[in-house]
Amino acid sequence: MRSISRKIRKLTADLLDVPQDVVFDLPRMTMIGNRQLYIENHRGVLHFTSDRLRLALSKGELEVGGSELVIRAIWTEEVFIEGQIDHIQLHGQGEGSK
Repeated sequence: MRSISRKIRKLTADLLDVPQDVVFDLPRMTMIGNRQLYIENHRGVLHFTSDRLRLALSKGELEVGGSELVIRAIWTEEVFIEGQIDHIQLHGQGEGSK
C-alpha cells in the first residue's frame, strides 16, 4: 500500500512540477563548502553541542558532525548552522531503512 501511495505522489510531483522534497516531506539541505549548512523541513532539535547536531525529521533523524558548530538562526522548520562540518548522516530515512 505504501508503494502505491509513493508512486502516486511521485507521479503527481512530476505532472505538476512540484519539488519532491515538498511531496515526500523530505529535508532540503544547502551546504556552502564545509562551513555553512542550511536545513529546511526539520521537526525540531533533538541534541546540540559544538561537535554534533541532531534534528528530528518526519521520517527519522539528521545528524551533522564537526567542530565549532554554532546555530546562527533557527525557525519553526529551518535551521542555519556554521562551523567545520565533517559529516551529514540520515538515520531511519526511507522505506528500507531500520
